[in-house]
Amino acid sequence: MSRIGKQPITIPNGVTVSIAERCATVRGPKGEVAVPVHPRVRVELDGATLRVSVTDPAAKNDRALWGLEQRLIENAIIGVTKGFTRALEVHGVGYRAEVKGSALELHLGFSHPIRFPLPTGMTALVEKNTVTLSGIDKQLVGETAARIRAIRKPDAYHGKGVRYVGEVLKLKPGKAAKGAATS
Repeated sequence: MSRIGKQPITIPNGVTVSIAERCATVRGPKGEVAVPVHPRVRVELDGATLRVSVTDPAAKNDRALWGLEQRLIENAIIGVTKGFTRALEVHGVGYRAEVKGSALELHLGFSHPIRFPLPTGMTALVEKNTVTLSGIDKQLVGETAARIRAIRKPDAYHGKGVRYVGEVLKLKPGKAAKGAATS
């Protein structure tokens, strides 16, 4: 049995879950998220509790799907109640970010500023050198943060670029100066 999949999901007050045609739709105070459900997974609504099960609990692939679907639905419930955030730091002389309308404008040492359009349902907040992305879909928040980081990954020698808050970089030493020439 899947240890994660067999755990029931409690639905908090103010959140409604509807299950129809291989899709679980979660509505809450922050918005609505639709979670596709695999054909081998069953989701049953019992009052204020959701139970996820699979057709064959002994099959390895089904057990993996069992835990995955349980977590996806649970993350959707957390997203519509609390939301998800991901923070990035911009390091480097002259490197900065600012929000312009529904896009993020990044100055990262290129000859031009990069205009990164934010996906629907995402918001960005810039304070000093920190960009905080927030939204109700955990996957979308994480992927957007990864795409922004990929524009200018941290340099291995100086640490300049965009990195996650708390990300530890191991900087490489530069060229070692040659010792005194011996003749």
